[in-house]
Amino acid sequence: MLNLADVDKNWTLFLDRDGVINYEKEGDYIYHPGEFVFYEGAVEAMQIFSKLFKRIIIVTNQRGIEKGLMAEKDLHDIHSHMRAILANVHVTIDEIYYCTSLDNEHPNRKPQPGMALQAHADFPDIDFSKAIMVGNNLSDMIFGRNAGMHTVFVKTTTPALPLPDHAIDLAFNDLLNFARALPQA
Repeated sequence: MLNLADVDKNWTLFLDRDGVINYEKEGDYIYHPGEFVFYEGAVEAMQIFSKLFKRIIIVTNQRGIEKGLMAEKDLHDIHSHMRAILANVHVTIDEIYYCTSLDNEHPNRKPQPGMALQAHADFPDIDFSKAIMVGNNLSDMIFGRNAGMHTVFVKTTTPALPLPDHAIDLAFNDLLNFARALPQA
C-alpha cells in the first residue's frame, strides 16, 4: 500500500495524459495543440511534482495515429506545446512514451507494462517500488501494477468508479488534490 509520507526525491512519477493532465475529448482524440487544454490546477500540480519527484514521465495510449485520424507529427506538436507551457513555470517532463497500436495485446499498450520497461531502459535508476502511476482509467492502474508501481486514481472522467479496487492504492478528485496530499506540498 502506498504511504505518501514515503515519497521523496528518489521516486518517479508516471502520468497518463488525457483525462489526467488535460481535458479528454469523450470518445475522440486531441488532434492538435489548440485542443490541448490543461485541467484547472494541473500546471500547479506539475510544479509541486517537479519539486518532489526525481523524474516525471508521461505514458499515453494514442490509437488515433494508427486509425489514421492524426499523424505522429501532430502528437509531437501537442507534446511540444505542453512541454513549452510547463517549461515556462520551470517544470520538465523527463520523457513521454506513447503507444499507437490498435492491438489491445500490444506489449506497449496499457495495461501491458511495455512503456514502463522502455522508461527503465532509458533511465536504469528507476525503481518501480518507488514509482507511482497516476491515471483516470483502470487500464492505467493495471499498467502500474503490472510494472510493480504504486497507483493513484484520479476521478476526473470516472467519478463513480466503485472503490476500493484492488488495482488502486489511493484515489483523488484530480491531479492537484493528489499533489497537495504529498509531503512538503
